[in-house]
Amino acid sequence: MKRSAFWLPACLALCASTLPAVAAEPNQLTQNEELAGWKLLFDGKTTSGWRNYKSDKVSNGWVVEDGALVRKDKGAGDIVSEEQYDAFELLLDYKISPAGNSGLMFHVQETEQRPYQTGPEIQIQDNVEGKDAQKAGWLYQLHQPAKDRVTGEILDATRPTGEWNQLYVRVAPGSGEVAVNGVRYYTFNKGSADWNKRVANSKFKDWANFGKPDTGHICLQDHNDLVSFRNIKVRKLAPGGKAPDISTSELPLKSTLAFPNLKLDKWSPETENGVPRAFRPIVVTAPKDGSNRLFVADQHGLIWSFDNKADVKESKLVLDISDRVAYSDKQNEEGFLGLTFHPKFKENGYIYVNYTPKSTLQTNVSRFQLSKTDPTKFDPASEKIIYTIKQPFWNHNGGTVIFGPDGFLYIALGDGGAGNDPFDNAQNLSSHFGKILRIDVDREENGKAYAIPADNPFVGKEGAAPEIYAYGFRNVWRMAFDSKTNVLWAADVGQNIWEEIDLVVKGGNYGWSRREGTHPFGNKVVDESSFIDPIWEYDHQVGKSITGGFVYRGKALPELEGKYVYADYVTGKIWALNYDAAAKKVISNEAIPGQAMPVLSFGDDAQGEIYFCIVSPNGQGIYKFEKK
Repeated sequence: MKRSAFWLPACLALCASTLPAVAAEPNQLTQNEELAGWKLLFDGKTTSGWRNYKSDKVSNGWVVEDGALVRKDKGAGDIVSEEQYDAFELLLDYKISPAGNSGLMFHVQETEQRPYQTGPEIQIQDNVEGKDAQKAGWLYQLHQPAKDRVTGEILDATRPTGEWNQLYVRVAPGSGEVAVNGVRYYTFNKGSADWNKRVANSKFKDWANFGKPDTGHICLQDHNDLVSFRNIKVRKLAPGGKAPDISTSELPLKSTLAFPNLKLDKWSPETENGVPRAFRPIVVTAPKDGSNRLFVADQHGLIWSFDNKADVKESKLVLDISDRVAYSDKQNEEGFLGLTFHPKFKENGYIYVNYTPKSTLQTNVSRFQLSKTDPTKFDPASEKIIYTIKQPFWNHNGGTVIFGPDGFLYIALGDGGAGNDPFDNAQNLSSHFGKILRIDVDREENGKAYAIPADNPFVGKEGAAPEIYAYGFRNVWRMAFDSKTNVLWAADVGQNIWEEIDLVVKGGNYGWSRREGTHPFGNKVVDESSFIDPIWEYDHQVGKSITGGFVYRGKALPELEGKYVYADYVTGKIWALNYDAAAKKVISNEAIPGQAMPVLSFGDDAQGEIYFCIVSPNGQGIYKFEKK
């Protein structure tokens, strides 16, 4: 049942002016964290909620200083949460002293002399001058991080002493996970055969109750060193590990097939070799030429057009470049990824597409034009490659191409792929990866098939690529201009924990791979004051892969007016985000009920009506919303 059935609408009405923005001050909950069920375990002012192990109070060795819970003096002792937790998630920041050592234990019961005799310990220490071979984030003697898939080195995302680090822990039946500064270290299954084998080979084998309780206290360890904690946040998980929904209410809408009678010209549910091939509608869009046509592009490299009527039956295949587009279900971030019409399409007949070619790991942004012999179709031989870049990996290709209100072409590029941004592309201004580019396709200069707008933010900056409009993105999966305000909205797909929505401004740095959402990522120390916060984020217990949409400016659904419609591909949830730009805060995040369909992409028509797309085995993958 949705949280809105209880208290959320009233809470938002009363608390909107007091809830912090997405990036909160230490020891506060953000609006989306409250919606998602997080609670504070430390208020930044007192030791309330904690006590020493087997005691009813906190010793004088633990103090609160500058908003942090500090183990300051010897003999402080281990402290535990007053409440016990079974399935839960925990977020906390820690700062360790040089050569310092501490730890976090969970499912601690006060039946033994020491907390570590029942509760597994996640190590917290200075990884440079530490006293133990077990590094920060390791589940002591049981689990250590995986190796980086590119470097082959054991992952170490810990920042130096004197810097704050963030630890994330999930403990649930059949599902445990630990991440340090946003980097996933390992998963574990407490109580499984693998777990029991690891315990039997550790020093904990002699303690009969070690790791056996399925509920207990959270414990912060005193290891005779200075250590500080803040932003201690916990979320109880319901059976099955589910987190609360982040909807504030539910809109009286439903989803339905937009064109139930539509047949795709020359489309088949299988290849010439008899292999099943699903319809993968990746773009739905319309030219501003007064024709009231819709165009839908399939990820395999085909584009159809048809009349924008609910009862339309016929479509026409207007471009087929499947012979040059690379797509496979095993590498499903490749393929035909973007389509847009030139602002003067009615005069010049130009479209621009983004695709990955079969020949190599590469992104092509190409122009095609209407056929001179059949002006209802595009000429496959008319391709002119406008922009191209070699890709180091098959994933994170971005793919959106759109014209802005300024007439320039905007291109979204992912960080190059793999994981953890291994080449540090997104923060490197000499690289195009992890960026939104902005180019002028109506001019050519310096031997390129495009020109650089004179007001691009990094024109003339030494070492910076002049095509860059904004940077610090992981993999923008869709961006769109609000047709009324001209604000550029982008949904950036997260890696391990957080998904985000950004309002993109010229020259803006959105933080990846130093941050994921508003949270630290990786071991590099940075000045976060230069980063632009997302306006909204949600975590991976809510959803795991954001699909960006549009700010609705149509006429059919006034309930959506001015709201940003987006979805999560994995859970199939769809929301309408109501953002107050003047106040710089989210007013509501309303659910659009549906059938939990994985939304591949959104689209809109010339009237501003919105559509969404799903993978379909029968060619019927385009949906719309209507009133219940």
